[in-house]
Amino acid sequence: MEEESNVTSSSPSTPVQRLRHRKRSSTEVLDGDKVNASPLLVNDRNKYKSFMIRTYSTLWMIAGFVMVVYMGHLYITAMVLVIQIFMAKELFNLLRKAPEDKCLPGIKQLNWHFFFTAMLFVYGRILSQRLANTVTADQFLYRLVTGLIKYHMAICYFLYIIGFMWFILTLKKKMYKYQFGQYAWTHMILIVVFTQSSFTVANIFEGIFWFLLPASLIIINDIFAYIFGFFFGRTPLIKLSPKKTWEGFIGASVTTIISAFVLANVLGRFPWLTCPRQDLSTGWLQCDADPLFKPEPFTLPAWIPGWFPWKEMEVLPVQWHALCLGLFASIIAPFGGFFASGFKRAFKIKDFGDSIPGHGGITDRMDCQMVMAVFAYIYLQSFIVSQSVSVDKILDQILTNLSFEEQQALFSRLGQMIGNS
Repeated sequence: MEEESNVTSSSPSTPVQRLRHRKRSSTEVLDGDKVNASPLLVNDRNKYKSFMIRTYSTLWMIAGFVMVVYMGHLYITAMVLVIQIFMAKELFNLLRKAPEDKCLPGIKQLNWHFFFTAMLFVYGRILSQRLANTVTADQFLYRLVTGLIKYHMAICYFLYIIGFMWFILTLKKKMYKYQFGQYAWTHMILIVVFTQSSFTVANIFEGIFWFLLPASLIIINDIFAYIFGFFFGRTPLIKLSPKKTWEGFIGASVTTIISAFVLANVLGRFPWLTCPRQDLSTGWLQCDADPLFKPEPFTLPAWIPGWFPWKEMEVLPVQWHALCLGLFASIIAPFGGFFASGFKRAFKIKDFGDSIPGHGGITDRMDCQMVMAVFAYIYLQSFIVSQSVSVDKILDQILTNLSFEEQQALFSRLGQMIGNS
């Protein structure tokens, strides 16, 4: 019985105990680094064991990722939402203190209240019109949805005010610093993590291509940075992340840029991936190919060696845009990982969690993805999506902002104007 109780007590059961366990493990890792005299992977005695664990986990994640992408837009959105919830859980637990939490019942629920209010606001802004398009066949549901869309901002504001009042009314003497720290920490998570990753959903409905390509480039960059650093890494890259090397950074950058050009050509040939989704249905998509995804002949420059077998090749215009995404994914996006490394050092933890063997927590895998998602959205809206007025955009405004009776009146007046012309 004593042995059982000792085993039970030694295993972390609460979030705080798990956090302390991760802190202890990080200290052990740091001590191990001192013994090995170098934190570089090429000098790590256990690198092959960690390599196999990491490879096994990576293959499972890629398989699950491919399956979800195959299922379509709505399922990818659900996957992003689940990832956001797990990331929020890991980050909320970083500043948890068991004694204070016991004196403040409801503080965890308050954090999640703010999280789901932010989720309702952001996803409502992104998906509202697509939800209306989904229920147009049912007049009752259509009126209900358009009414909710009309007052969406007010609903979210009052939900936030409820949380704000809840926070003020639960303030306790001698707990002010901890409570305001939790309040600020929650809002930082919502701004830095939730808002950034929500751009991913906007990219999904512009076409799975604009979600899949940026996400794949980050995965490729991460994998090849690890492989090049594993076998060739000798020169440390940055002190915040001692295991990162210049060899891994440069090797991964070249591989990512080449992969961006090739992968865009492959993915751009499937309408299922390139067609934008205007509703929340799950059926297969077919649409006229955008000019970006129509092959064009490209003559290779004269400096290409004569032994190269091709003088001309077919290129999708989107491949040139993919080079910009590849350049960002290989040079700028890794700074999201450096930021996360500095963040973990500030809190003296090795990983944000332990849910993925060999990788750490969900947040450890998503740091660069968040930076990439924002850039992909801004690039798409700035340089690719047409900003001119179109019939579809005008119809979206009409369906969103006019009541059913107002839409009927507009239809009648348009009929009269067309009949008189």
